[in-house]
Amino acid sequence: MIRDEAIAAEAYRLEIDPSEIRLIHADDAGRRHAEATLAQLPDRPCLRIEDAPRFPIRGVMLDISRDRVPTRESLLELVDLLASWKINHLQFYVEHAFAYRGHREAWEGWDPLTHEDVAAVAARCEARGIDLAANQNCLGHLHRWFRLPQYAAMAEMKPGEPWDFNGLVMKEGPFSLCPSDPRSLPFVRGLLEEMLPLFPSRLANIGCDEAFDLGQGRSREVIRTRGRAAVYLAWVREVAAIVRELGKRPQFWADIALEHPESLGELPEDLVALCWGYEPDAPFARWVEQVREVGRSPWVCPGTSCWRTWTARTTERRENLLAAARVPADGFLVTAWGDLGHRQPPPVTLHGLAEAAHRAWSGETPFDPRASGVHAFGHADLGPWLDALGDADRSLRTLARRRNASELFVDLHLPWSAPAPGAAGDYESVAATIDDLARSMPPAEALVERELRCGLRFASIAATRGAIRRGRPGDRASRRALAAALRDAIEERRELWLRSARPGGLESSLAHDRAVLEDLEQA
Repeated sequence: MIRDEAIAAEAYRLEIDPSEIRLIHADDAGRRHAEATLAQLPDRPCLRIEDAPRFPIRGVMLDISRDRVPTRESLLELVDLLASWKINHLQFYVEHAFAYRGHREAWEGWDPLTHEDVAAVAARCEARGIDLAANQNCLGHLHRWFRLPQYAAMAEMKPGEPWDFNGLVMKEGPFSLCPSDPRSLPFVRGLLEEMLPLFPSRLANIGCDEAFDLGQGRSREVIRTRGRAAVYLAWVREVAAIVRELGKRPQFWADIALEHPESLGELPEDLVALCWGYEPDAPFARWVEQVREVGRSPWVCPGTSCWRTWTARTTERRENLLAAARVPADGFLVTAWGDLGHRQPPPVTLHGLAEAAHRAWSGETPFDPRASGVHAFGHADLGPWLDALGDADRSLRTLARRRNASELFVDLHLPWSAPAPGAAGDYESVAATIDDLARSMPPAEALVERELRCGLRFASIAATRGAIRRGRPGDRASRRALAAALRDAIEERRELWLRSARPGGLESSLAHDRAVLEDLEQA
């Protein structure tokens, strides 16, 4: 080990010759990164590597509020793996999945993250050089709190009341806190006062994304008078002030603020703007420029493109991550969401995180999926195979202009009698691709193989159902066979879930599969 103050922060130089190995660095982070690279070179060939990160903060945000809460052991294993990939920041996205001591009714039965879990993960993160930050959504996405009357009374929308989700879909019932309700801010303060001191990072994510119901319910008059941007930004400032009182620096999802760029200067000066977008055309450069123009700190936040799929979306992920990596931001935070029951197999998520770790460290340098195969799963060929899996239904996604989901996933959840664009042959071709992938899967650790094969079963069922629905909708024997296959797949997913996740959200996640099964049986 050689310290050299001339080397940049986190950078290192690794020199291997027949007689000596030299790890040259300026700080502890650089030393850890050099050791991580050395560990990836079991044969220790003679070489010289000079390396430094593209982004100073390279983060992962894992959704633990869409049913799947990993076991403590799984979280600790994830920390170790992320550290070996030179990730230095971690968040767990929380809506209701934290064991708040004064709100047991809100999380009971969900097996949430506990105080003891946070302490154990924080200790492991500290040992591995990862900054563990708090993350609690403080405005929208609180619908699971609002199942209970004492919390629903603070919501913008009343139970059963319809509202427009940004022109994309109609929803109903409580979703966001009502910012003009005098109980809302004290409620958020109580959550933050309990959660934030448990996390060692000076950063804390307050969420506040997608609160599109604001102005459609109880705050309609105040927003009509003051304007949506003014009411929203006032709420963000108030929550940010609480975070500041607790000794942390606030972050927030900047989507709504970026819809009103003329108001960005009204944000607190220390607020970190998390600029998120999950498609290849996400305008990260424009967002970062708008945030920098008002003197605020921007992070780019792309995604793993694995939620609302069983297979991921390789092309969209690759282009989305690359678009983010091209922009000089203060941080790079990849998001791994779990919309509609977190039904993607864990290895699919892990492959996306590996590619994101490459982009956060190496920027635009080409990504070799064999590296993910080796360093995530121990088998080089599994990375390219996972890439092929993630584009199994790309032809359908292109046909439907599908965003934020695989077409197979969306089509499976449509009622049997719903309109079915596309032809049976389109789905038969995808089903054949999935069968080919199932036959050609490279070697993998036993649990990884089972999880991937379970995902393949769901994707195959979706493709076959899509073909029958478009070609032979009256074929009852085929529908019965599909229903039997789906029942078996549901039971397998139940068993596999419990290998790495807590049981609390399992029934909620399986309910999505059971709804498809019920539709098949009724058809």
